[in-house]
Amino acid sequence: MSTQARIQQPRFMKNRRTQKRVFRVVFYLGGTLLVAFWLIPVVIAFFTAAKSMDEIMSSPLMWTPPESWTWENFTQAWRDAGMSQYMLNSFIVTIPSVVGTLLISSLGAYALAFYRFRLNKAVLILFVSGMLIPFQMLMIPVFRFSDTLGLINTYGGVSLFHVAFQLGFCVYFLRNFMRTLPYSLIEATRMDGAGEFTIYLRIIMPLALPSLAALAVLEFTWIWNDLLWSIVLLHSDKVKTITQGLANMQGEFITSYNMIAAGSILAALPPLVVFLIFQRFFISGLTVGAEKG
Repeated sequence: MSTQARIQQPRFMKNRRTQKRVFRVVFYLGGTLLVAFWLIPVVIAFFTAAKSMDEIMSSPLMWTPPESWTWENFTQAWRDAGMSQYMLNSFIVTIPSVVGTLLISSLGAYALAFYRFRLNKAVLILFVSGMLIPFQMLMIPVFRFSDTLGLINTYGGVSLFHVAFQLGFCVYFLRNFMRTLPYSLIEATRMDGAGEFTIYLRIIMPLALPSLAALAVLEFTWIWNDLLWSIVLLHSDKVKTITQGLANMQGEFITSYNMIAAGSILAALPPLVVFLIFQRFFISGLTVGAEKG
């Protein structure tokens, strides 16, 4: 290596380090700006929820902090607008729906991933095609079917349809993950005398825990925020979910922007708490299998 090359190499490495630092600064600066831009509606809703109606009507600047914080809006939304009952109804609908979806989809994904039978791909295509049908096309058939079976205004009825309509995505997601597991692991366990349910419960489920946690977060958020099937299947105030409660507030308290904003924040808290609890599993579940290409 010549003397000139020895002199140029440190300069080249120094330039690369400088480029990496500039890229890192631009990356974090851009990410910070995107997060700040995404949080603007949340901040405006929080400030609106903490203002009195007199302050809201006197100042058009929605993004300014309140001059006097009014926390009673949250209490009134929780008590007077019935958010407590709506939130309880949402928990009663969402939790069994998420558990049922994960249980049935994991069993279906296990069969499609490890069983060799002629209609394997046809069944998988059937699940995937179910995701492509717009739910709005199914509103009338679902309502008439539920009305015939007496499922209208029942928690079980709306949970049943949530499970049915979420199975396509969950089976596809879990089946693709299970296909990345070595098949020799299943064969070795079978040779040791383990039954299929034992393999599913003791071998596959612990390995699939990150994927199940990621799906649980997604499904909880989607079902919690559902409004379409709640409108179609739940008509009584006693069983309405929290999204229907927010819709009712916009009709009953149409001029009380602060109460509506407070109710919206209360409705968003459970999915946020679930995400914060399972965020470690959520990130690992979304990236699992990526290293295997």
